[in-house]
Amino acid sequence: DVQLQASGGGLVQFGGSLRLSCAASGFTFSSNYMEWLRQAPGKGLERLLGINTRGGSIDYADSVKGRFTISRDNAENTLYLQTNNLKPEDTAVYYCSNLKVRGQGTLVTVSS
Repeated sequence: DVQLQASGGGLVQFGGSLRLSCAASGFTFSSNYMEWLRQAPGKGLERLLGINTRGGSIDYADSVKGRFTISRDNAENTLYLQTNNLKPEDTAVYYCSNLKVRGQGTLVTVSS
């Protein structure tokens, strides 16, 4: 079974940083395009960034441009999201996806 488990969330102050991880299993991670998404309380799912198999990234959300960076370690089957200069509006559950499956998320709460 495909499993995508995000971790690394928590409570952080305004302007802080977190590094989120997504452990992948059950499919060939290195051959798959991967994405990070988030869902804020009471809002819909927002696509943030994507990364191709060679490590090239694609920005989807202007709201995180210049503050969030996506990366991957194909040897470790792990996807990362470095989040910097966090704002209260970044409070959300963050998910990773291989476009077919969206895994369990991790909650990020940013206090003002």
